[in-house]
Amino acid sequence: MDLIIYSLLFALHVTLVCCSPGLLLDVVIDRYHIPRFCPREVQTEDFIRYHFNGTFYVDGKTFDSSHDRGKAFVSQVGLGRLITGMDRGLQGMCVNERRRITVPPHLAYGSIGTGGVIPPDAVLVYDVLLLDIWNTEDEVQIRTISKPATCRRTTVVSDFVRYHYNGTLLTGETFESSYSRNATYDTYLGQGDVIKGMDEGLLGMCLGETRIIIVPPFLAYGENGYGTVVPPQATLVFEVLLVDVFNPKDDLIVEVKEVPEGCTRRTVTGDYIRYHYNGTFQDGKAFDSSYQRNSTYNTYIGMGYVIHGMDKALQGLCMGEKRRITIPPHMAYGEEGIGELIPGSAVLVFDIHIIDFHNSKDSVQIQVTRKPQECNVTSEADDLIQYRYNCSLMDGTLLDQYDSPSITILGANKVIPGLEEGLSGMCVGERREVIIPPHWGHGENGAGEVPGSAVLMFELELMELQKGVPEGYMFVWLGDGPDPLFPAMDLNGDKEVPLEEFSSFIMIQVKEGKGRLRPGVDADSIIKDMFNNQDQNKDGKIVEDELKLKEDEGHDENFSGGKELDHSGRVEVVITGIVVQLF
Repeated sequence: MDLIIYSLLFALHVTLVCCSPGLLLDVVIDRYHIPRFCPREVQTEDFIRYHFNGTFYVDGKTFDSSHDRGKAFVSQVGLGRLITGMDRGLQGMCVNERRRITVPPHLAYGSIGTGGVIPPDAVLVYDVLLLDIWNTEDEVQIRTISKPATCRRTTVVSDFVRYHYNGTLLTGETFESSYSRNATYDTYLGQGDVIKGMDEGLLGMCLGETRIIIVPPFLAYGENGYGTVVPPQATLVFEVLLVDVFNPKDDLIVEVKEVPEGCTRRTVTGDYIRYHYNGTFQDGKAFDSSYQRNSTYNTYIGMGYVIHGMDKALQGLCMGEKRRITIPPHMAYGEEGIGELIPGSAVLVFDIHIIDFHNSKDSVQIQVTRKPQECNVTSEADDLIQYRYNCSLMDGTLLDQYDSPSITILGANKVIPGLEEGLSGMCVGERREVIIPPHWGHGENGAGEVPGSAVLMFELELMELQKGVPEGYMFVWLGDGPDPLFPAMDLNGDKEVPLEEFSSFIMIQVKEGKGRLRPGVDADSIIKDMFNNQDQNKDGKIVEDELKLKEDEGHDENFSGGKELDHSGRVEVVITGIVVQLF
């Protein structure tokens, strides 16, 4: 029975509202669109900004519209600045909510109306869209969305920051975005360069942090707004990502990642250095990498060839050391940056790996790693040697490796000067590690797989050593030569020695260890030159008189029989008739 009575009363109420609006005792609110998320509702003394269409209940005719004026209406709620019906009807409303508020005459303009626009005893209908809400007691609201696990510093007044942002109104409508410009917003904090609310909202942020900053109108653009972008009395919502931060007082930050054991030397001003690097901004975005070019960056240290911060950071490094270097912009590319590569006022982070360095005063460094107990004969100029080697860069990159021996003559400019130095004075079976600076190696241009200005490491082992002949000679006797000489040369006893017979004789002496040709030079060429030197009449054969005639020509020491003492202590007898000078 009670349910039936209630239903009749409800039907009567609806009839009174719909058919007899003059009998309305209070406002009627139709919340026909309520947003899913409503963090705040309108309360007394709140300021609101809203759009509305105002119509008469009786015929639906419009009497006023903020849409038609192109400007939202701003007012304070609950203090009599609005008609009483609207003061009541707007209470509890959410941003983006739509309401239809029906206001009876006694809560609107009563029996008098107003200004010829609203007739007496008019029931008014307002269709309202709430755009904004704030209070004079409001503060900047900050909500952290994400934050790095490690936060080494937070922003403070006087810091310079670079950040990306999306700016929206409370309704979610975007008014500006740094992302759309593809450029960060850059400013000093606490110096009034940005709106007060943003100055406050950016404090205490970590690099890489994302936060929501809600700024009430009186801490933003206030009554005037900002051109056509921000309307008057608009609460602003910024989603901010802090990309970069530094302070004009900042110095380099150096983080040592790896230092090789046994570091005996560190870089100083004037050294020439080769290093690899990855260059990033503080947000991790890469801007350059030597690895991608597959080429080290090479420069002199402390001479202004690189940015000031890097010049300073390259001091005191070991070969093979790895460091992370953070360089503030006043020690890098400053406010201007570099084109599209480095934005203005950007902090740069370099992860560097020192490959090698040297100084123009450096000499070849030799370290003996193994030496035989017996070492009576050592390598020197003119010797023919066989050796094995590994060649690598100072970072361990192997450039060349030979299991089978290489052959060279010391002093004949067959190898780079540094290797010549490293191979000198070795015993057979000796091993060495030899470090060769580029001015003793392949210089600034490099060679093959050897980069320009590279310091080289050679691991050497001397396998065989064949002593050479004195400078200026092609052949020497080891011990006493044949005496008389011509009968020994005349192998078939026909009293004449053609080139073929002369060549056979010399090769027999070499084979039997009685004589030595200059190593590393074509034997046939040497023998032919020796033969032509003895063949006085150029008839293609040597006879005994020609050999005697040659022996009788003067007594210059270069043409007289004599003995030469080599560095091994052996006596070498030089027989005039068959010694050819090089010069």
